[in-house]
Amino acid sequence: MMALFRHPIPRLVLLTLLSALAAAQDDSKPFDCHLTLGDLKYDLTSLGGEHSVAREVSVPPTVLEDRVTFNLCADLERKSDVPSEDQCPEGTRACLVRTNRKEGQPDRVFSVIPLANNTADAVTPSALSSPKGVELTFAGPSYPSAVNADPIPQFFHLKLLCATETSDINYTSYDGKDLRLEWSAPAGCPFSSPPDEGEKKPDEGGDSGSGGEEEEAVGSGLGYFFLILLLAFVAYFGLGAYYNYSTYGATGADLIPHRDFWREVPYMLRDVVSHLCSAVRPRQASRGGYIAV
Repeated sequence: MMALFRHPIPRLVLLTLLSALAAAQDDSKPFDCHLTLGDLKYDLTSLGGEHSVAREVSVPPTVLEDRVTFNLCADLERKSDVPSEDQCPEGTRACLVRTNRKEGQPDRVFSVIPLANNTADAVTPSALSSPKGVELTFAGPSYPSAVNADPIPQFFHLKLLCATETSDINYTSYDGKDLRLEWSAPAGCPFSSPPDEGEKKPDEGGDSGSGGEEEEAVGSGLGYFFLILLLAFVAYFGLGAYYNYSTYGATGADLIPHRDFWREVPYMLRDVVSHLCSAVRPRQASRGGYIAV
């Protein structure tokens, strides 16, 4: 195992595989009813729970009922009082059950179609401008076709319009591939993320915002200056010690670069302080009107 990490290429391949695995795990996470489209965010958790809507088409002597049941935020629960073959498999967010009804005879379920998977990568949102809202497109598995031999991929489309009150769900259409619903609710109204603390709009607070930014910039500049200065000192002493050791075989205090200079620094500082004090004392003495001779 240690031999593997001594070689850069196998290590790079392993890191790439781990990154791809992490990305795949993120994509397979269940959709949690939170959307972000650019600067707009949507919280659809208020629409959670199972909802059902149906339409009926008269096909004498029978009536065809299409009933779609969906839950945007969680998987549909399997019901104990319904036969297993009359329900969609686990991990389904939207299920279409097609039933044939005839007077005097029991209802006959002839199609159970999973329309939407539960993973986040199965959802494609798109913002609506007029009227405002968001349209969700859930991808589902393929379902056998009565016309063609190839199964048909299924899609569940929900057009969620921005409104102050929640309306009834409108069953729009189903063409054997795309099932479309329309719903008006406050959750269809986007909202922007709140501004950070201390951040103000340009028309609020006059020039206080720009002053704060300038103060922050000055503080950051001083911090970087002292950081660079500290790093320069560390590099100076480190490289100087290495040079003295590798060139002269120095040890202990002899490793300090320019040791004689640093030894004289305290005396130079003392001379500077003494000079400053001697320059200040005559001024203080002259205030009393006397000058030393």
